[in-house]
Amino acid sequence: MSGFKKFLMQGNVIDLAVAVVIGAAFTAIVNSFVADLLTPLISAFGGMPDFSSLKVTIGQSNFNYGNFINALISFLLVAGVVYFLIVRPYTSYKDRLAAGEEATHHECPQCLTEIPKAATRCPACTSELTPA
Repeated sequence: MSGFKKFLMQGNVIDLAVAVVIGAAFTAIVNSFVADLLTPLISAFGGMPDFSSLKVTIGQSNFNYGNFINALISFLLVAGVVYFLIVRPYTSYKDRLAAGEEATHHECPQCLTEIPKAATRCPACTSELTPA
């Protein structure tokens, strides 16, 4: 029993649990955004917002391809919302942070040891360098 308790109290398990809860809450927000805002907007311009009534009957079998169309449209809308409202802004934020970080070290051309940019002599191989 103590091994199980130790497993549950590991940081990774707790981090994963928090991520799942936050992910579920965020999923509800994105699904509401798509269902309550984007889908009615699309139906205002395109007409029918619900394709679930579309089907083809062959013999005794009904193929409800309208449900598939609904799921596909919903997936594309959710993917677009996540990409344009989260992934793109976060990527551009990370790029701005990376551009702001200037390299403070470089490699010695003789021994490939990492040294400060302002160094005039390599501490590893003692070769003379011109400051960058």
